[in-house]
Amino acid sequence: MESKKEDSTLAQFRKELHQYPELSGEEKETAKRVRSFLEAYEPDEWIDGLGKHGFAVSYIGKKEGPSVMFRAELDALPIFEKGSHKHKSTNEGVSHACGHDGHMAILCGLAMKLAQERPERGKVTLLFQPSEETGEGAESVINSTNFKKISPEYSFALHNVPGYPLHQVILKKGPFNAASKGMIIQLEGRTSHAAHPEEGNSPGEAMSKLIVGLPQLSSGISDFSLITVIHAILGEVAFGTTPGEAKVMATLRTFDDQSMDTLTHHAENLTSLIAKEYGLKYNISYCEVFQTVENDPKAWEFVNEAAKQLKLKTKHVRIPFYWSEDFGQFSKVTQSMLFGLGSGKAQSKLHDGAYDFPDELLPTGSKLFMEVTKKLNF
Repeated sequence: MESKKEDSTLAQFRKELHQYPELSGEEKETAKRVRSFLEAYEPDEWIDGLGKHGFAVSYIGKKEGPSVMFRAELDALPIFEKGSHKHKSTNEGVSHACGHDGHMAILCGLAMKLAQERPERGKVTLLFQPSEETGEGAESVINSTNFKKISPEYSFALHNVPGYPLHQVILKKGPFNAASKGMIIQLEGRTSHAAHPEEGNSPGEAMSKLIVGLPQLSSGISDFSLITVIHAILGEVAFGTTPGEAKVMATLRTFDDQSMDTLTHHAENLTSLIAKEYGLKYNISYCEVFQTVENDPKAWEFVNEAAKQLKLKTKHVRIPFYWSEDFGQFSKVTQSMLFGLGSGKAQSKLHDGAYDFPDELLPTGSKLFMEVTKKLNF
């Protein structure tokens, strides 16, 4: 009966988080809601100042032992919600279309369990991280002075994965998902009157060649690589003007750093050649840089054994997921493990306005994290 009450409490809190989503870097109220929820479960330590709005709580054992960290994301996406459920987003144009509301609730469920059964040794830290969607959050946490108070030996996170059976645990050794970065190409020609385009130098044709040419660069790289043009702008809305400026934005993806360097070189070289062909100036900049999440073999084993202990079905995948996650930053400083949790074969896809995290998954995630904790801190 107590377990059902806890599940209901978590589901209700998840719906509350879903109703009040905030974008990356703006998660102030979300952090407050989570903090308020956690106060009832009396963590031994509160750690603030982890990135802009990030914070963590710790449950500390009486004996020496490993420092273990579990992470959830605070931010939502600039996506209009299309669902018909009662707990729809009240912030128009912003929604938890990636399920971070569910990830936060799962970590809160772990806090509920740790409050009832504190670790015997070491320290268990629950990190609520800002700005995952922009690739800035994990790095800002790691660079924060207070991250030294955590200094995790192991770090774990999960991500719900639509298209897989509900509750299935998706595991992979080594790289779990793709590295990616946003590429912004600015082209500069010369404006003129629209009646005399020959007196200017429009970057329109060059922009078109980039839009067509960038995605084709992957064919020259043997390992997985992908360039997706996501946005392009030519001039201004002025019917009397031949445009003099253009912008092309694209996302680059690979499974490793070497392939990313090669793909980036090809993209920059293509830009240079096309700009030279049309007598244009150009500038290239990058944003939203995500590292590959590299799963540690020992950390992988803890999750694999925890899934077996709970008799959860597992799926061992060979190919990394194409999407990116900034948890990869933690792979550089801890023995990290990111795994998937199936959110249903008929579930809407991630970043779809119709997506809503399945509440049935909340106790599964919390129990799985607790089982990992028991293998390390009990």
